[in-house]
Amino acid sequence: MYTNILIPIAFEDDRDVAGAIDVAKCLSGAGASITFIHVIEQIPIYATEFVAPDMLTGSRDKIAERLATLAATVPAGRVAVVDGGAGRGITEWATQNAVDCIVIASHRPVFSDILLGSTAAWVVRHAQCAVHVIR
Repeated sequence: MYTNILIPIAFEDDRDVAGAIDVAKCLSGAGASITFIHVIEQIPIYATEFVAPDMLTGSRDKIAERLATLAATVPAGRVAVVDGGAGRGITEWATQNAVDCIVIASHRPVFSDILLGSTAAWVVRHAQCAVHVIR
């Protein structure tokens, strides 16, 4: 059983968030914490002048609220919102916070992804802990 589980959340219709939560609950040991993380991709520098600063802050707040709603469904649920690239952001946060299992939902891949979505593939290849992929 795991004691520090991370569930990356992408707010897309084809992600099985409920399945990831169910799996995380099954894999969690007594007193385990489950953290829901969302990585906010960086806006290219050439596009930042077209985005109002308060829009970015408002988006971060809305994401945190949605994650908090999910975290409330599990005992010891927590929330993390980080900036960066999705795969790298997930694996770096997991390493820095001693995560022992990542439960990640993968989308239905396109041909270029071959077997997994690109973020799930990055996490599987680079995570320093167990990774459970949900389809």
